[in-house]
Amino acid sequence: MDWNLILACAHHLAVFSLVGIFAAEFALIRPGLGGARLGQLARIDGAYGAMATVVIVVGILRVWFGGVDPWYYLGNHAFWGKMALFLVMGLLTIQPTLAIRRWAKAGEGMADYVVPAGDIGASRRFVHLQAGVLLLIPLFAAAMARGYGS
Repeated sequence: MDWNLILACAHHLAVFSLVGIFAAEFALIRPGLGGARLGQLARIDGAYGAMATVVIVVGILRVWFGGVDPWYYLGNHAFWGKMALFLVMGLLTIQPTLAIRRWAKAGEGMADYVVPAGDIGASRRFVHLQAGVLLLIPLFAAAMARGYGS
């Protein structure tokens, strides 16, 4: 069985799923958010965290069991740049996640609840920063795949 191929496919599918979930969250955090959309956003944010965990776990498995010497990754500056950017994305998601949980609790059982515009604006800034960081990760991945950073 080709574990290198299986882990590479799983990692790519997880990353693309993460980006799709992020796009849904990006689209939903906007002025006028409330009601059923707020519950949907809370579920999407939970899926975002779960998929980020899958990306990390499969990535670790890929480093150690993917058929490439782990030191190729561990000694590669592009790999560590990619990891640093993923960490920055994780840190940037803390504020929106806490806000979404707070909003969902505030709007629980109130169909007409709308998130205050100022709260939306603050969280959107973090989500937009995440999008900017996300754009850089494939650049580091492509560089690493071509031997740069060693």
